[in-house]
Amino acid sequence: MQAKQIIDLVETSIKEVGQYQIDEQKSLLSLKVESKGLNQLVSKVDVTSEQRLVEACNTALPGAAFITEENTISQSKDAEYCWIIDPLDGTTNFLHGLQIFSISVALYKDGEAELAWVYCPKMEQMFFAQKGKGAYLNGVQIGVSKINSLDQSLLATGFPYYTFDEMQKYLELLAHFMKGTHGLRRMGSAAIDLAYVAWGKFEGFFELNLSPWDVAAGSLIVTEAGGEICDFSEGNDYVFGNSVVASNPLVKKELMKSIKTYF
Repeated sequence: MQAKQIIDLVETSIKEVGQYQIDEQKSLLSLKVESKGLNQLVSKVDVTSEQRLVEACNTALPGAAFITEENTISQSKDAEYCWIIDPLDGTTNFLHGLQIFSISVALYKDGEAELAWVYCPKMEQMFFAQKGKGAYLNGVQIGVSKINSLDQSLLATGFPYYTFDEMQKYLELLAHFMKGTHGLRRMGSAAIDLAYVAWGKFEGFFELNLSPWDVAAGSLIVTEAGGEICDFSEGNDYVFGNSVVASNPLVKKELMKSIKTYF
């Protein structure tokens, strides 16, 4: 397939899966079941969503490898092309009836992102980027914000939910930013956080202990929108490492100085 055919096929699948998730969330909220039952239902939505996305990506580019959250297909990154998929980023939000959840799909070639989508079904926001061709929201080109000082910046972050070794340092960093920025937000979907940095709604985003599928698509959208992305050491291990910092270029130095004070 040509690139445009791949883009069209995958984007159509993402939108169809998004509608499936909207329908399932409505059904979920109408049911009165115990917590364990809710978790099982959400797990079904995760798995079914991933299976549908994998099928579309396999059709678009046969023979590519996959890295996916739900492991519905053999996992490998040792191929020329690799799809990295999070079928439902923001599962807890989804479970509680909130609008902020997303589908994240990225295509990597020889270890570098080529195509990326982050889709927020309930808000009908389709973020897309192609290497060297910019970042877009619903077909309109977007760019990072022009704010140049941390004290005027709105930052996004996430809270640790399974590894708490760095909790005290993280809390100290949060306190620092609470005092020295325009505010902090915790959206509940790292893919959306990154897309919103690209859109200029946040000046920066930082988080620990993410997985490749959380970051793979959003990172390309950020850089194609004119932003910068790195790990907590200002290295490039933000997809397969355990930390990520994304921002507009004007506040990056100040943002990294603060993070390095605590990490």
